[in-house]
Amino acid sequence: MDNKLQELTDRLYKEGLSKGKEEGEAILAEASRKAEEIIAAAKKEADAVLRDARKEAEDFRTKVEGDVKMAATQSIQAVRNDIENLMVGKLTDSAVNASLADVEFIKEAIKAVAMNFNAQEAVDLEAVLPETLKGELEPFIKGELAGALKGGISASFSKKVSGGFNIGPKDGSYFISFTDETFRSLISEYLRPATRKILFGE
Repeated sequence: MDNKLQELTDRLYKEGLSKGKEEGEAILAEASRKAEEIIAAAKKEADAVLRDARKEAEDFRTKVEGDVKMAATQSIQAVRNDIENLMVGKLTDSAVNASLADVEFIKEAIKAVAMNFNAQEAVDLEAVLPETLKGELEPFIKGELAGALKGGISASFSKKVSGGFNIGPKDGSYFISFTDETFRSLISEYLRPATRKILFGE
């Protein structure tokens, strides 16, 4: 009886041990499989993160390069414009200042414009001239020029006009500007292409 009980105990022990071992191996296999899945998913996610990081870095590098190139281009263009403006300004300022300080030149210019206004019919004119040239120009306007025109002409003198003159019909419908700023602007537009070609070969 004791032998049978011992055999039964041994058999139950062996069966339990065997079953436990199988279950343990199954659990271990499942754990190993899940671990491999987790590792594979983590590797896949890491690859995706790395790929996204590389793309972002490349996009950022491209953007920075583009911004640097644009800033460099704008800076170069700004410097070129400054050089061009300086050169054109130097060329025009001295020529315009000299011409518009010449009383005889101003007289001839006013006369030519006024005569064109009066070419077809009598037009009363108003001229605005530099205050600094009032002594030289007022007698000319009231005398020689008024006598040569079909219509009348009156002149006012302003500190706002530093050189040249404005002239137009007395009714104020419009006027033509021949001031130093107008001449500088006009001459500058003609000089710019030539200056650009000399300075930059364009």
